[in-house]
Amino acid sequence: MANVVKKQSISSELAQKMMNAAVAKARELGVSENVTILDDGGNLKAFSRMDGAPIPTIEMAQNKAYTALLGVSTQEFFNFIKGDPSLLAGVPTLARMAAWGGGFPIKVDGEIVGAIGVSGAPTVQNDVDCARAALAVVTNAVAAG
Repeated sequence: MANVVKKQSISSELAQKMMNAAVAKARELGVSENVTILDDGGNLKAFSRMDGAPIPTIEMAQNKAYTALLGVSTQEFFNFIKGDPSLLAGVPTLARMAAWGGGFPIKVDGEIVGAIGVSGAPTVQNDVDCARAALAVVTNAVAAG
């Protein structure tokens, strides 16, 4: 049909594997994280709140993932808006937007199939490291598939 678009989206199985990899990295680092995996439409596919992860960072993890659906990491997003005062003032007023590290799009063959957001550790770098550990699962899964 001409009016129907076919698209790829992250599977529940892959989302679970990614979440497990992020949690394993957090344990290795000795931190507690909230890990959110969204599909390409912004719908929750997997979530974990590690024991001790701060409750307010649940929403932060979800917002990081949602923002990453724009196609860039949340850190890259911040780098884009920081030089424009109107964007820097306006973007934070939008619901579900996050402009600090820990959110990444999940891409397969250049197509966004979902996003990950990680939040809760003492440093943003911990969040980024845990998210990257999860993204490595995607690279391996795609190469194996």
